[in-house]
Amino acid sequence: MKILDQNHWRNLRKGVLAFIGERPRIQRQFAAVAIDGALCLVAVWFAFSLRLGVWELFSRPIMTFAACSLIFWYPIAWRSGVYRSLIRYSGSRTVTDLAIACGLLILPLLVVCVVFRLPGVPRTLSVLHPMIFLLLLAASRVGIRFALLDLLNVVGVNARRMLVYGAGRAGQQLALSLRHEPQVHLVGFIDDDPRLDGQRLDGVQVFGSFRLHQVLHETAADEVLLAIPSASRARRREIIEELQKEDVYVRSLPSLTNVIDGSITVNDLREIQIEELLGREPVAANELLMGRTIVGKRVLVSGAGGSIGSELCRQIIRCRPALLVLLEQSEYSLYAIERELDAMMKALGLAIPIQLELANVSDRSSMRRIYKRHRPETVLHAAAYKHVPLVEANPLSGLRNNIMGTLHSVKAAEEVGVTNFTLISTDKAVRPTNIMGASKRVCEMILQARATEPGVKTIFSMVRFGNVLGSSGSVVPLFKAQIAAGGPLTLTHREITRYFMTIPEAAQLVIQASAMAKGGEVFVLDMGEPVRIVDLARAMIRLSGLSVREPDVPEGDIEIIETGLRPGEKLYEELLIGNNPEPTHHPRIMRAREGLIPWVELDRMMKRLNAVICESGDAATAMQIISSLVPEYAASGQWLGGRGDLVEIAE
Repeated sequence: MKILDQNHWRNLRKGVLAFIGERPRIQRQFAAVAIDGALCLVAVWFAFSLRLGVWELFSRPIMTFAACSLIFWYPIAWRSGVYRSLIRYSGSRTVTDLAIACGLLILPLLVVCVVFRLPGVPRTLSVLHPMIFLLLLAASRVGIRFALLDLLNVVGVNARRMLVYGAGRAGQQLALSLRHEPQVHLVGFIDDDPRLDGQRLDGVQVFGSFRLHQVLHETAADEVLLAIPSASRARRREIIEELQKEDVYVRSLPSLTNVIDGSITVNDLREIQIEELLGREPVAANELLMGRTIVGKRVLVSGAGGSIGSELCRQIIRCRPALLVLLEQSEYSLYAIERELDAMMKALGLAIPIQLELANVSDRSSMRRIYKRHRPETVLHAAAYKHVPLVEANPLSGLRNNIMGTLHSVKAAEEVGVTNFTLISTDKAVRPTNIMGASKRVCEMILQARATEPGVKTIFSMVRFGNVLGSSGSVVPLFKAQIAAGGPLTLTHREITRYFMTIPEAAQLVIQASAMAKGGEVFVLDMGEPVRIVDLARAMIRLSGLSVREPDVPEGDIEIIETGLRPGEKLYEELLIGNNPEPTHHPRIMRAREGLIPWVELDRMMKRLNAVICESGDAATAMQIISSLVPEYAASGQWLGGRGDLVEIAE
């Protein structure tokens, strides 16, 4: 019987809230206007009764004064924003707005009662009535909120127990929104201010963060909601690292925008982004460097639809180039980034011409045609095949796209007088153990060699960095999908480590490094500390509110299994071939001057490699050429003498 009563009450609450929520906003505003009109009349009755000591309802003075009050009230209330607030979220700010509006109401009433002297209306009513009206308005707002959020609020049997981390304005707005959710039970606030420990906020206990572990166990919380959008990234990282030690699901508010708007709801919550755990405090971009090779110039981005290329385009648009050329071989990727940039320019009020070029960088004639047509002044070359296993299994395609694509682009750039040409490289080019890394090292050598040739006016430079979070094929989205599927999480080796950086930070640093180039530099981005992939996997599982299944915890939710290193995969990545990095003016950009092969010798090898790739299709010979160009890379008998791309890889 008790369960039936709870279900009936819960259904009633849902029905009432649904009926109110489905009403158009204009209807809800008219309802508030009507309620306030009735309260204004009640306030007139009370004011006359208190002032004259006689209870009278419909005398001529009462009706005259009531009409004046309503005539003055509605324009003042509308101008003050009284009817733009949601009554079910009423709080101290709502009462303040009402007080301001009622204070303004006193002024015209004083003029009417004192200057024009309405017959039978005491002058003191011009002050007494707004005071009583304010009390009635405040009581109505609080009463409606109580009825909707408290009286009708029944916690479901299977309600999730939630803690809000942050007792500030964002936390309070979020707590108000949670009252609408029947399957949610707010068990408390957590705050870094120790003075708030033991206090109550709107009837809910506030706990100090210094006893976080104890609070999580005492409240049996299922989920922690981070409502600290103004906290530094370092502080957020500390909090998240503490929470990942517990079996609790963590979600977060993304930014201050909704806090300022006062419109925070449960829908604004999102899962913790892994960059919040791995990322660093952002360094403000040097606007001079950002604009030096972009502002007012013709800019070409190859690989414009890729993870890095598309972010470079977004950053470039903000710097207002004279022209942006998007070069991409994937039709859909080119279409998608063009649509996104169009929407972005409309939002920013910009009108920058964008030219789309659907072409493959390894096609020499296409590169010469495109460069001659647009004559770019700045080129950011991000086009490359980057997936290690795929390039390992299809070496000729990888070498053609990466090496020959870079070579043809470099020569086309020189022919049309490009001022700055920057190659996007990778940490896998350092002492490479796979074909992709070796091919990128050869690309670096092409630019280094051309930069030292006499008479070359183009400034060639390279920017080398590690993995970026959220790029296509990266481990983070793979782990998210595996967690959603119930596991297991697969990694190739428990000791494998990788450097990580956010895509926007990487793109911003690439543009700034390009502006610092003098010719031939290999710029290396500060990637922070390398991250063990197994630690990343554990963190993602725990932040999803799940536990890791291990030999000593057989009842855990998700298992982590090793699949073995893939062909050409390293345990550890490096960023420098030598150990002599030089600092630059930017704290996160270093300069490395590494060994190179003179252009005369390198050009001969490139012609031979091109013939092997494009004519004979002999993968084994191509590997021999790459090994001679990059002594650190050894094919180590992987290639069994097959021809073409589909060769067998030895176990």
